[in-house]
Amino acid sequence: MNIGIVGIGGYVPEKRMTNHDFEKFLDTSDEWITKMTGIKERRFAAPDEDTSDMAVRAAERAIEDAGIDKNEIDMVLVATSTGDHRFPSVACQLQERLGLRQVPAMDQLAACTGFIYSMVTAQQFIQTGVCKYVLVVGAEKLSKIADMTDRNTAILFGDGAAAVVMGQVGEGHGIKDFQLGSDGTGGEYLYDRKEDHMLAMNGREVFKFAVRIMGDMAQKTVSEAGLEPDDIDMFIPHQANIRIMESSRQRLGIAKEKMSVTVDRYGNTSAASIPLSLLHELEKGTVKEGSKIVLVGFGGGLTYGAITIVYGK
Repeated sequence: MNIGIVGIGGYVPEKRMTNHDFEKFLDTSDEWITKMTGIKERRFAAPDEDTSDMAVRAAERAIEDAGIDKNEIDMVLVATSTGDHRFPSVACQLQERLGLRQVPAMDQLAACTGFIYSMVTAQQFIQTGVCKYVLVVGAEKLSKIADMTDRNTAILFGDGAAAVVMGQVGEGHGIKDFQLGSDGTGGEYLYDRKEDHMLAMNGREVFKFAVRIMGDMAQKTVSEAGLEPDDIDMFIPHQANIRIMESSRQRLGIAKEKMSVTVDRYGNTSAASIPLSLLHELEKGTVKEGSKIVLVGFGGGLTYGAITIVYGK
């Protein structure tokens, strides 16, 4: 059975938070932020707009794009680190708000790798015949956990959501290989502080880990899929930092024009990052039916993962 993406949708809030906006209250500059991260702006959700609100909009668009009845969905998986509550999960909120059947619904917490983890989880449930269609959502409101007094982290993060419907696809399409892993010894480098639940990060250590693991995982999944780097039409890395992304692209050995870059417009949206970039490339026409693409990410945990997929139904 070939399992892939049969529908996709996304949502980003209206408010644009530019680098110049940060200059007003932090000791930083547009020039420095752009040089060090590649970010020019990011989206911030309104005070009364939470993770579940963005997830609902993205999910509705993905279901519509899939051309299926919502009652055909057999499971809801939401990758997020910023749920509205500790419980109920965003996935359970989606089940209710979308008017779905009382299907299994759960959040997956793997930080920025969450969407890849959730795609693979969906694949397993479909592969075994338990589910026909699984709704997979990556949604984050990172602005509510970003310490706006910390110039090293506040500038990095944005809000948004994207969703896919996964199901059986035609011969030659779908997921060809995946790689998942974790290294808990690095948990101290990226975490939420117990005292206030704000995000904290050791940027130097995270950078060193990401540069190595993103490239290694990308190389491994392409090789295990029986492909060469030249066969890949689009490389879609987690949009954390342009320098990390460039390093992983070079390590994989793929042309610069084949790497998706949305970090400049959205910043780091964690679990929403990869699907938002995929949607961007689809809208541009750089990813289309039959495109061979590589998704790769890393995140708090520390977690990491990569997928090689032939896009299309």
